[in-house]
Amino acid sequence: MSFLKRLFGGGGGGDAGGPKSAAPAKQIEHKGFLISATPYKADGQYQTCGVVSKEVGGVMKEHRFIRADRFAGLDDAVDISIKKGIQLVDEQGEKIFG
Repeated sequence: MSFLKRLFGGGGGGDAGGPKSAAPAKQIEHKGFLISATPYKADGQYQTCGVVSKEVGGVMKEHRFIRADRFAGLDDAVDISIKKGIQLVDEQGEKIFG
């Protein structure tokens, strides 16, 4: 139950941060998309998390993603978050927003 609370924004205590409050640790441009790595600390490890964004028709569109992968080090979580964002762009393109 506590996992679901953290996933959907409830259950404060424990580690700071979370998918909505994380500032980008790294950003790259890939095929016109901006991919931001936003891993956050969960249960003593860093959770893979990021945002894929692009301006479409004058409107900034965003797709947030969280994966089950966790890492002891922030650098590893950032690298995998960027790779997952690239994979999403390569597989789905602008369909990711629809």
